[in-house]
Amino acid sequence: MDRQSNFGGTGAVRAGQGFDVAALEAWMRAQVPGFTGPVEVEQFKGGQSNPTYKLVTPARSYVLRRKPPGKLLPGAHAVEREYRVLSALGRAGFPVAPVHGLCEDAGVIGTPFYVMDMVDGRIFWDSTLPALTAQERPAYFDAMNAAIAQLHGVDYQAIGLGDYGKPGNYFARQISRWSRQYREDVDAGRLDDMDWLSGWLEAHIPEGDETSIVHGDFRADNMIWHPTEPRILAVLDWELSTLGHPLADFTYHLMMYHLPPHIIGGFKGADLAALSIPPQEDYVAAYCRRTGRDGIANLSFYLAFNMFRFAAIIHGIKGRIARGTAASPEAQSLVDTLPELAAIGRRTAQG
Repeated sequence: MDRQSNFGGTGAVRAGQGFDVAALEAWMRAQVPGFTGPVEVEQFKGGQSNPTYKLVTPARSYVLRRKPPGKLLPGAHAVEREYRVLSALGRAGFPVAPVHGLCEDAGVIGTPFYVMDMVDGRIFWDSTLPALTAQERPAYFDAMNAAIAQLHGVDYQAIGLGDYGKPGNYFARQISRWSRQYREDVDAGRLDDMDWLSGWLEAHIPEGDETSIVHGDFRADNMIWHPTEPRILAVLDWELSTLGHPLADFTYHLMMYHLPPHIIGGFKGADLAALSIPPQEDYVAAYCRRTGRDGIANLSFYLAFNMFRFAAIIHGIKGRIARGTAASPEAQSLVDTLPELAAIGRRTAQG
């Protein structure tokens, strides 16, 4: 599949999200080595936050990610951060799409943007990887496990990301941040389970602290795989990346074991043995071996935290729908899962 992102293929540019293609071509001639036009622009069908486009030229294809038009919450849609982490990780040998340039001048196409390579390969939209055989599947899960362990082992200081986030106090800061954004987005309303989770999480933060680069949305459909091998060519969608606690990042990935298929591709209820998907305890043990851990205590806290955090993100999408700035026509179907996700988060916290 020749798709760069988990955005459901491409189509015509949506109303209100077009831009001056001639201005983009002029910028690319000056900034992108080897670029030759003309450019044909298609838009990926999904992408809940930053509109994403495929740029087709006679020689090759690129991907453009931009901030959406309209009123934005402070600090949101930071394509500049995505560009920075992709650049640094690419130099460190972590599998990401090569980037070509960042434009912070909103005068070129209306909002800041960056351009990266279009990486060709396979994307698995279903986290049970149904396109694979039971014999093939374990190697792909092991590759995902190895990739997130590799990410958490990157020396973020050495690659110039020492100020990419605030080391320490990750959970306290994140709970405060997402609780505040949840409460302040009055257009999206409130939920009892979200209110409860916010207070419970604040009162149950585990002791101890660690810092690594965290992806923030590490899951099967945010990866481009080699066409025939269990090898990840590029991890996508770094919008939520920062410096944070590696166990927060890993247990977000682990939510696939706890959520149903219609909520971010979970596989709760699937016959894991028949599918040859490793049970959660084995998957956790593999990550712990790779990262030098004895195990993961307080697993229910980490899972509940991630469910709250993701619910808060969906809550923000609900607010953007209300304000008319949601980036995807599929946004409503995601918002429809919000009450269920918040309820699962509360049950997880309560054990």
